[in-house]
Amino acid sequence: MDNLIQLVFGTFPSWSHLVVRLALGIIFFAHGAQKTFGWFGGRGLSATITGFRQMGVPSVLTVLAAFTECFGGLAMIPGFLVRPAALGLVIVMLVAIVKVHAANGFFLNFAMTPGKGHGFEFNFALLATALSILIGGAGAVSIDRLIVPLGE
Repeated sequence: MDNLIQLVFGTFPSWSHLVVRLALGIIFFAHGAQKTFGWFGGRGLSATITGFRQMGVPSVLTVLAAFTECFGGLAMIPGFLVRPAALGLVIVMLVAIVKVHAANGFFLNFAMTPGKGHGFEFNFALLATALSILIGGAGAVSIDRLIVPLGE
């Protein structure tokens, strides 16, 4: 049982993980809140379900993805249960890359070429960031660190 608790909550006092975790949390919370609640100029859950359905994503998986982004991002900010949240975010980004962005290549469509979406570079950066947190934990100044401090 101690190994499971350490696997979920254990983290070293890394200040770099604090910075990465906060940035990841803000980005995912904002995007997830757009999809879930329609905040920050988003369209809300109903419109998100409709849009994802057009890509062949079932409604239940759309809700799961939107909630993972919103509440997984929110979990990152105080640093609580970040490893499970990061695992969810990694999965969401892998699906986003495969289902949506890979067909458009690597780069974002800064030229706004009509009929061409964004490539997967932003998703790749978010994936790598979430993977870093999954591997290393929440870092300094986190609830997880209060629960299981490592590297004393």
